[in-house]
Amino acid sequence: MPGTRRRPNAATEVVQEEEPVQEMQVDYEGGGTGQVKLRFKDSLSWKVGRAIPVAELLVRLEKLLKELESIEQDAADRETLTPVADELAHAHLLGHKDRGVRAYTACCLVEMFRLCAPDAPYTEKQLKDIFTVIASSIIPALADPSDPYNSQHLHVLISLVTVKSIVLVADLNASNQLITQIFTACFDVLSGSSKASSGEEIGKNVEYHMTGLLETIVDEAQVLPDQVVDIMLAQFLRADPRTMLGMGKGKKNEATDSNQSTLLLKQAPPAYNMAKNICNTHADKMGRHVGQYFSSVIMSLSGATDGLFSSKSRGKNKGKDADEEDALPPGPSEDDLKELQKAHRLARELWRATPDVLQNIVPQIEAELGTENEEIRLLATETMGDMAAGIGAAGLPPPAPLDPVAYPSQSVRLSNRPAEFNFLTTPNSPRAFNAAHSSSYQSLLSRRLDKSPRIRAVWTLAIGRIIMTSAGNVGLDEEDEATLLKALADMLCDSDDKVRLAAVETISSFPYQDIVNKLGKAGGVADQGSILYNLTDRLKDPKQPVHTQAMAFLGKVWGVASGAIAEGDERTHTLFAQIPSKILEAFYVNNLGLHSLIDNTFFESLIPLRYPPVKAKQANGTSQKTKTQINGDGEVEEPLDVDKIRVERLLLLVKDLEDKAKKVFFAFQTRQGRNATYMTALLKRFEEFNGGVVDKQQKDVKKQMNDLITYHAKMLPDPTKAAEDLHKFAKMHDRRCYALIRFCIAPESDYRKVQNAIKELTKRIEEATSGASVLETIRLLVLRASIIFYNISHVPAIMDFARTDEKGLGATAHEVLKDISTKNPAVFKTHVKDLCRGLEEQAPFKGRENDHGAVDTLKACAGFARKFPQEIPSERKFLQSMVAFATQGMPPKTAKHAVSVLMSGPKKEMHAKDLLKKCTENFEYGSDHFLSKLASISQLMLLASNEVADNADEVIDIAINKVLLKSYSEEAADDGELLDGQNEDLEAKSWALKILTNRIRGLSAQPDLREVAAPVYNTLNKLVQNHGEVSKNQVTPKPHKPALRLLAAQLLVKLSASSRNLNHFLTPSSFNALATVAQDENSHVRSSFVNMLMKYLGSNRLSSRFYVPIFLLAFEPQEELRTAAQTWLRARSASLQRSKDITMEMVFFRVLSCLAWHPDFANTEDDLLTFVYYIIFYLLAVATSENLPLIFHVAQRVKGAQDGIPKASDTERVAEANERLYIVSDLAQAVIRQFAEEKGWSLQAWPGRISFPADIFAPMPGHERAQEVATKQYLMEEIGERLENVVRAGVRGKKRKSDNRDADGRKKKIKTGKRVASENIVRPIKTPRKRRSAAESETPAPESSERRKSGRAAGKKSYVERDDSEDDRDMEKWDVTDDAAKEIEEDEQEGAEDAEMRDAKSEEPEPRPTKKLKGNGSKAKRKAQPASVNGRVTRSGRGKQEEDAIPISSDKESGDEEISDLSDAPDES
Repeated sequence: MPGTRRRPNAATEVVQEEEPVQEMQVDYEGGGTGQVKLRFKDSLSWKVGRAIPVAELLVRLEKLLKELESIEQDAADRETLTPVADELAHAHLLGHKDRGVRAYTACCLVEMFRLCAPDAPYTEKQLKDIFTVIASSIIPALADPSDPYNSQHLHVLISLVTVKSIVLVADLNASNQLITQIFTACFDVLSGSSKASSGEEIGKNVEYHMTGLLETIVDEAQVLPDQVVDIMLAQFLRADPRTMLGMGKGKKNEATDSNQSTLLLKQAPPAYNMAKNICNTHADKMGRHVGQYFSSVIMSLSGATDGLFSSKSRGKNKGKDADEEDALPPGPSEDDLKELQKAHRLARELWRATPDVLQNIVPQIEAELGTENEEIRLLATETMGDMAAGIGAAGLPPPAPLDPVAYPSQSVRLSNRPAEFNFLTTPNSPRAFNAAHSSSYQSLLSRRLDKSPRIRAVWTLAIGRIIMTSAGNVGLDEEDEATLLKALADMLCDSDDKVRLAAVETISSFPYQDIVNKLGKAGGVADQGSILYNLTDRLKDPKQPVHTQAMAFLGKVWGVASGAIAEGDERTHTLFAQIPSKILEAFYVNNLGLHSLIDNTFFESLIPLRYPPVKAKQANGTSQKTKTQINGDGEVEEPLDVDKIRVERLLLLVKDLEDKAKKVFFAFQTRQGRNATYMTALLKRFEEFNGGVVDKQQKDVKKQMNDLITYHAKMLPDPTKAAEDLHKFAKMHDRRCYALIRFCIAPESDYRKVQNAIKELTKRIEEATSGASVLETIRLLVLRASIIFYNISHVPAIMDFARTDEKGLGATAHEVLKDISTKNPAVFKTHVKDLCRGLEEQAPFKGRENDHGAVDTLKACAGFARKFPQEIPSERKFLQSMVAFATQGMPPKTAKHAVSVLMSGPKKEMHAKDLLKKCTENFEYGSDHFLSKLASISQLMLLASNEVADNADEVIDIAINKVLLKSYSEEAADDGELLDGQNEDLEAKSWALKILTNRIRGLSAQPDLREVAAPVYNTLNKLVQNHGEVSKNQVTPKPHKPALRLLAAQLLVKLSASSRNLNHFLTPSSFNALATVAQDENSHVRSSFVNMLMKYLGSNRLSSRFYVPIFLLAFEPQEELRTAAQTWLRARSASLQRSKDITMEMVFFRVLSCLAWHPDFANTEDDLLTFVYYIIFYLLAVATSENLPLIFHVAQRVKGAQDGIPKASDTERVAEANERLYIVSDLAQAVIRQFAEEKGWSLQAWPGRISFPADIFAPMPGHERAQEVATKQYLMEEIGERLENVVRAGVRGKKRKSDNRDADGRKKKIKTGKRVASENIVRPIKTPRKRRSAAESETPAPESSERRKSGRAAGKKSYVERDDSEDDRDMEKWDVTDDAAKEIEEDEQEGAEDAEMRDAKSEEPEPRPTKKLKGNGSKAKRKAQPASVNGRVTRSGRGKQEEDAIPISSDKESGDEEISDLSDAPDES
């Protein structure tokens, strides 16, 4: 009989009671003591045909079982047990059809095992039959706890485990099949249906004892069958919801897996736990078996070919020829790869459950990291990354979505939400992977440098998961975490867009709290090199998927974080406050797709249209508040003011915007007004189009509609598709949609109305069209034109914030109010009384000073008064408050705005005279509020110059004698930084200059202003030329000079912009001096002046000659200013060229003239080579392959005229000026030729003829002189040998030397300059030197400080021409680069806009006049065609020019390049 020979006392060792069992003394049939004899005498077997009835058989078996249970293990008489044991093993009982009989038989058999231990009283065949019945009948029956014989089934299981009689299976020959059957049955029970028909669950004791049963078999078996290993490993794969299949050939449990897909459990399923416990209990043995499995799968598949894992083999193959390399065996097949993927998913789950069995597996996966096969390397990287992150086969749980619309914000209420736990997807690593397998972990980290972008992308995802899960909730030390964060940040800047996209997607999967607590450790958006900083760089990524994903994620992050920012969370503010700025700054990239994406991000994430998602009822027609509610604690909750909530978020966004971003935001509001105008025109054409049914008398309706459609479509990423969508919408002819759009763009619509209109419009278009493209196009256009941010419902809340400064948003609220007054004052109509009432309360009466925030409120009121003067209150109290502001308001700008409000009323003349009297009567310099009085006088001179003309002499006397010529106080600083508005003396003189200037502006409509304007221009010109010195005694404090020079330059620009009648007062020589302000030694002066020019030129308020100072920035040391100017010039030039306007090309005349009169000009080799960079700067900004011939022709034509700036009677000066001019002309021609060669452009002859600007050029005295100049070469020959290298350096961006040395490395000497408009200037003496060959090193340009002679520091600048991709990243399509002084902007808004409003345009837009080049097409021969240039027709002849009366130098404005660029708008006249 077989027995447990290896462990003879196994049974007795197990069966031990807590109390010692006394030896039984029983008296059977004759008395005495001894072993207990079995008293059971009933027969359990029968002959064929005479079977024992089932009921009787059950009674007998039950009786036997009770007696067997009553006998102690060591007290049984084996001789009396043997006959019964033989009957129990008979086939009649083991194979009985009644399950009760089989159950009791099994119970009796296991009791026989107990009593007869250690040797079972059965043959090997009988034991196989017995355990087969147990495996096939008893164990499967445990799946149903409601079975009537469940207790008997459980008795069998418990006895097999406690007595360990299951070890008999391991002693049987060829027991693999039986062991497999037992394992299959046990796992089927636990992984099958967990509930019976009654709903009763399987008891935990079943799981416990089954685990013990299988552990015993594993412990006793020498070798486990492969099918058993497959069955156990299959339990781990069930954690993967993507696969419900077992592994290997022993997959007998597939049919019971139908419900495994719903295992979203809080704890592991029983079958999973059983396999896990077996592996952990017998880690060494199971590790060997699992290792054999992986060896058969991983190594046989991934290592199918030699050399896949060996890096040495790759080195050996380097010397082989191509045929030998091609002969290398291929990698695994597709089917093999799928099997390999399954094995790797198993490895992830095994690491979570039983990491000890993977001791030999991890090195195999590490070897895969070095294979040549990309698919295998990718799979290994992904697998090892997930193992380090504690992620199993089921992967990570779906990330919690970021909801920027939610209120309260997720950033405020997230911590109170209960965490959801799911065993399958919750990351869990039993131990630190980087500590347990340090070598493998380092190999994983080295994959960041993999040559394959796919591998680097997967590696990025793996690293992100390790950070997010804290290495499977084990934790990362600070050094390891910092390393991983740095690596993730670097992946955002990878050269391959797939890797960058993977990095963005990885970061997007982080929950909000992890973004703050984990990613935030590397720094916030403003910290260079941090993850969030690099992520914002991806907003400008050239690849659409990358910047789209980054934009969507960052918008949501800020939308969620705004709640915490509003609550004052400093950490959240530090991390995320700059996100809106980065998003808006991406608008400077010339990419329409990116522009649309920014709009969608604003309306969906930053300030969502549906925010806050609280139902509100309308109150007082404008504001929205929710109903009072009772919370769960019975407390009454205050009603929510949804408008205030929305305004708070808007102000939070604006408050933290950087200057460039803030310009874009405010420009959006300008764009909204213009888009609304064009949308109104388009809707009108749609109605006239009538769905395509148009009368014959309205043939032009379709053309006008097409023009407007083209205009709107060109603002979208795909103009062709957008135009098709708009045509489809026109054919729908849904008048309700037209009405809804008008609701959206009407200034009187409250926010609720706009919101509902957009909602209904969306629904109607969705129902009317088959696709979503029409909706996408229409919705974006409508959103851009809708009153969403500056809505009538928002004004009360903005005013409340401005008044109370709640949460520190008062200053921002004032700024927004000011912008509303300028961009959309109509929304104030409903609230103007509240606005004025607030001003009455703040008025400075009876010695009380006004609130400093009143200046912005007054400006908003003044802006509204200009547009709607009839809406301003005329009550006495309000007017008195305005007078009080005008005479006592502080700062002085308050007085200026108050005067603007007063001058908008019906009694303008009376108020002007009374106010002027209050300001001039007994005026004393330095008295109380004297600055406010000067500000009021200045504004009166602008807005009521005719009304106060009688007192002009008194005003002029105050401005000049009592202010400008007033000596400085002792407190004035002798040196220091620029004091702009921080010193009374400086402010007083600034207001005095404005008084003089505003008087001219107010009288600009008069025909003869020479007597009034000449002295003022003379004063301003002297201030510019004398670098801000206002006193003849040279006593102006040093820090005041830059401020006064800047102000004088800005006032000269404003005078030229205010009226064409004043333009001629700025003579060419004065203009050349004015142009040098762009090269002032003070950076604030330069940037303010240049930005003002760009603003005014962009809005077509200046003549084309004012482009010249911007072209003098070639040596600008401030990179930001120089780049911004060059970018603006590029964009401006491109816009004009699209409209066939040659303004920028004709400006080259004036650029060359200005260079000839530049104070640093000298006819020396080094100086001329320095001037080359000016020409290159112009060419890089303006020149294209198409217009370069015209520019070259302009340079040639300069030698066809004389310099017209000096007086003709001064022949000596004229000759000197002409020589300088012709030298510059020859230099420009040489540079253009070399520039064309460097760019590979052809330089053909320009077919037309152009004329000169008449104000700076004069005609030649005769033909002989013209011939002499044309044939003479004025440029020194030595220049030509070095010019090529200089041009190449300028075009390619070679840096200039920063030391004070010449091109040959010799130290430069200094000499005193003798130029006009520059004092105390030193310039280098150019010593003769030997000629240099072209082969020698190229010549760098000299220092900018030497060139300008200004003494300010020079910087190293690059003049490389940027390619199209760089232009896409930096070029502004709309002009939003204005950083000009705010006073100048305000003066223009509150002064000149009065005249503009009187001449307001009609409702429908009209095209802007532009200069166009005609007659230069391809339909006729160019030489035979007359060239029409800028309105002037010229004809080419043999040395003779026929000209019209319109000069080329006319000051016609150029095309608009502002943020609301409408230069290509359709004709709606």
